[in-house]
Amino acid sequence: MLTGTHYPVVVVGGGQAGLSVSYCLRRRGIAHVVLEANRVGHEWRTRRWDSFCLVTPNWQCRLPGFAYRGPDPDGFMVRDEIVRYLEDYVSFFQPPLVEGVRVERLRRSATGLFELSTSAGAVTADQVVVATGPYHSPSVPRMAERLCGDLVQPHSCQYRSPDQLPDGAVLVVGTGQSGCQIAEDLHLAGRQVHLAVGGAPRVARFYRGRDCVAWLDAMGHYGKGVDEFPDVDAVRMRVNHYVTGRDGGRDIDLRAFAKDGMRLYGRLAAVHGSTLEFGGDLAANLDHADAVAEGIKDSIDAYIAERGIDAPVEPRYVPVWEPDADHPRTVDVRAAGITSVVWSTGFARDHRWIEVPVFDGRGYPMHWRGVTNCPGLYFLGLPWQYSWGSGRFEAVGRDAEFLADHIDASRRLADVCGALTGAPTTLAAALPVG
Repeated sequence: MLTGTHYPVVVVGGGQAGLSVSYCLRRRGIAHVVLEANRVGHEWRTRRWDSFCLVTPNWQCRLPGFAYRGPDPDGFMVRDEIVRYLEDYVSFFQPPLVEGVRVERLRRSATGLFELSTSAGAVTADQVVVATGPYHSPSVPRMAERLCGDLVQPHSCQYRSPDQLPDGAVLVVGTGQSGCQIAEDLHLAGRQVHLAVGGAPRVARFYRGRDCVAWLDAMGHYGKGVDEFPDVDAVRMRVNHYVTGRDGGRDIDLRAFAKDGMRLYGRLAAVHGSTLEFGGDLAANLDHADAVAEGIKDSIDAYIAERGIDAPVEPRYVPVWEPDADHPRTVDVRAAGITSVVWSTGFARDHRWIEVPVFDGRGYPMHWRGVTNCPGLYFLGLPWQYSWGSGRFEAVGRDAEFLADHIDASRRLADVCGALTGAPTTLAAALPVG
């Protein structure tokens, strides 16, 4: 039991974000504990399908002090390798990690201490890092309730393989990274797939002799801070580009899937009994995804030309399929033989356990690079917390270093103020920094 224990810093969450800041805190000699509700790697173990792999190359896995060291830096780790990478990280620096302890409530007392109610008892802390990520509760639209009662309806985080679903056609709703990759997984297994296509952009896997990620990294794209964009909120809400690292990496071309028999539609708009109604935005959504991919190629071309780089030239993408003007916008579930629906519709944040007023009207934590307006309370691992890689293996370590420096400065300031005024150093969290 942890009841009654006080820590200078409590880190909530033992994923890549929590482990990264733990490494950085240890290097600075700051005592802390990492509380993980399940096991290290839990999200990767339980919320990813069997064929899942990273969409970013292994060389972008750069946890602090533990960059990828395997034999395939240009490859893409599969699910079990990702879990092993995190487990090896724990073995590497042996953080003060307590698994199986869920933080159920966080509030700040009148004295400035943080009080955490956990499944193993109540603890207090001078400072707290919330490293639970953004993907908490599976988000499924209410229209799912109106679908035929005998349809199997897993969320993407519950999908494992085509064999998990009953025989018959499958409707996949959503074309972010998960939706497109699950649709491909089912398609390659020979299942008839119906795909409701949203507005997510795509990116080519390779262009002019290199992975596009490598080009963008060389161009400084992944180090660009969110403050360099004119609309910070819009950037933070961007949908990820779809692509895959499967089988060594390749494009995901929904038009090619359609040419090969996949049925594409616009956004799922309504359900009327056994009839599904889709929006008329399929062509626009496909065109938008292609335009983004080609725009990225334009920027790569410009970079190559500016630097005088010797790179092979390759032809640009030519669409292999277009929806007809009278492309169907309704489907009868029964007639189409659809027996299951995979909802690839993302996740909702759930910070109800945090009883500290640091959220905006949408429930998003207000922060600058993870530092909130409540001294001593921090967030880590949010998408675009500061740069593109903030929620990923690529840059979560940079954000962790920034927060560890801030935590250290706050601690030192508290010690100095305590020595000068006689105030207890446990009031560190009440002292503003910067």
